[in-house]
Amino acid sequence: MADYELRSWTSRDGLRLCYRDYVGPDDRPPLLCLHGLTRNARDFAGLADRLGGKWRLIVPEMRGRGDSDYARDPMTYNPAQYADDLEVLLADLAFDRFVTIGTSMGGLLSMMLAAANPARIAGALLNDIGPVIDPVGLARIRDYVGQGRSFETWMHAARALQESQRDAYPDYGISDWLAMAKRLMVLGSGGRIAFDYDMKIGVPFEQPAGAAPEVDLWPLFDALAQAPMLIVRGERSDILSAETAGQMAARASGAELLVLPRTGHAPTLDEPDCVAAIDRLLSRVG
Repeated sequence: MADYELRSWTSRDGLRLCYRDYVGPDDRPPLLCLHGLTRNARDFAGLADRLGGKWRLIVPEMRGRGDSDYARDPMTYNPAQYADDLEVLLADLAFDRFVTIGTSMGGLLSMMLAAANPARIAGALLNDIGPVIDPVGLARIRDYVGQGRSFETWMHAARALQESQRDAYPDYGISDWLAMAKRLMVLGSGGRIAFDYDMKIGVPFEQPAGAAPEVDLWPLFDALAQAPMLIVRGERSDILSAETAGQMAARASGAELLVLPRTGHAPTLDEPDCVAAIDRLLSRVG
């Protein structure tokens, strides 16, 4: 496993938020790795194992996830607040250019950071997310987020993931489901295994507008697309449609579109084809 230091920063509303800092050279832009809605920094452990030492990786955990503080007000669990938290971190780190690697919600945050200052984006990877979110996938997320299930053993946790996500990963064996469980979950103080996030992140989804109002995200995508880009889509994704992915690739002249067969939302970025595509993207980062 690649070595990292667990560091922290303070949000404007006083939360202690954590990030993994994988040491790398200072002569190339760092990689800012942004996880999905219910995920945490462990999602990028495989990426860090491959790239740590060659690149500096910064892997934040959004408020309410992993080692970061839970929010006092659950309505701050929204993309605008997450982006503001990241802006504070970027200012603390004094980064003027970086590569964004964003999975699902993390890709939305990548677009928001680009819209605020596109010149600082040296490259971008959007993992199974785009400016248009498929309503089928959004409905699925609303159904499961914040449910607060817990499990007696890791095997029970793995079997539960297999039952709920087998359509997304039809080729997974039990070892893959166990690995996913250990990325998504943590052993709690009561001895039960539970998802590693504040169940209240689901509260904004209960509002009439959902987690965020309907907005046109294409201008945000266009800001991100000024840099070299890799768009990754799972062939079975219910979040990023084939139509939207095609429009993204056509709209971004410097983009590569990679579609991973027999994979749903979201690819792990450890797939062999994805590893090769990430290497191609980083070779284009100046």
